[in-house]
Amino acid sequence: MVSYLCGIAGVKRKSYYAWLKAEDKRSKREQRDEEDYKLIKQIYDKRNKRDGGREIKMKLENDYGVIMNLKKIFRLTRKFNIQSIIRRKNPYRRLAKATQKHKTCPNVLNRKFVQEPGVVLLTDITYLYLENRTKVYLSCVKDGTTREILAYHLSTSLEMGIVYKTLDNLIMSLDGNVHPEALLHSDQGVHYTHPEYRKRVKELGFTQSMSRKGNCLDNAPIESFFGHFKDEVDATTCKTVAELRGKIEDYMEYYNSARYQWGLKKMTPEQFRGHLLAA
Repeated sequence: MVSYLCGIAGVKRKSYYAWLKAEDKRSKREQRDEEDYKLIKQIYDKRNKRDGGREIKMKLENDYGVIMNLKKIFRLTRKFNIQSIIRRKNPYRRLAKATQKHKTCPNVLNRKFVQEPGVVLLTDITYLYLENRTKVYLSCVKDGTTREILAYHLSTSLEMGIVYKTLDNLIMSLDGNVHPEALLHSDQGVHYTHPEYRKRVKELGFTQSMSRKGNCLDNAPIESFFGHFKDEVDATTCKTVAELRGKIEDYMEYYNSARYQWGLKKMTPEQFRGHLLAA
């Protein structure tokens, strides 16, 4: 009967008995897969289904002390139908508009985003909407090397105060220790070409650098951060600016100290800064 059934299935008797003998191994593997899946699912659900395989691997190693092969993580996510929410690129992203109302600066940075910590500082402003469609603005400064958000300021106004306050917060974050070669890079927006802003930047010890006109890639790291931020923080669920400010504070703390990044040797921005300074 076994030979007859193997003939129908198109397998050899030897292969059938080998498969039968390996039943215990398959059962143990299924059990291990189930246990690993539960751990992966815990991380996956905690971040609202936004963590991909690499993020899961880094959190397993750093937060749980579990070393798991990336191929295994991908195999389990396929097997148990875990699919992260992927941020889609917007082909119609509006290029940063430049202005010549005030004096611009040359592109000193020239896309050399990775240097010593504290040398490449990138700044920009983005907009958000509250639940009632009130428009608010978020100004940030990012370290291009460590990817830390060093300073930020949330405002309901686009007046010059938003960038002045961001500068104040930056100096506070750096504890007044500005790198002698520090570059503060931005687009050619009216805030950054304003004579008073340029004067303050120079007095604080920064060399100002600006993207070329209409070229947002010259400031790509901060643009990328804003894209991820808007995917992970839904401002439209907030009824007040104070509520949104609380969400932003929590996210910035998470981003700097708990969000592992593949390009930072699987470290958080804060860990990577410490790694570079200790090297």
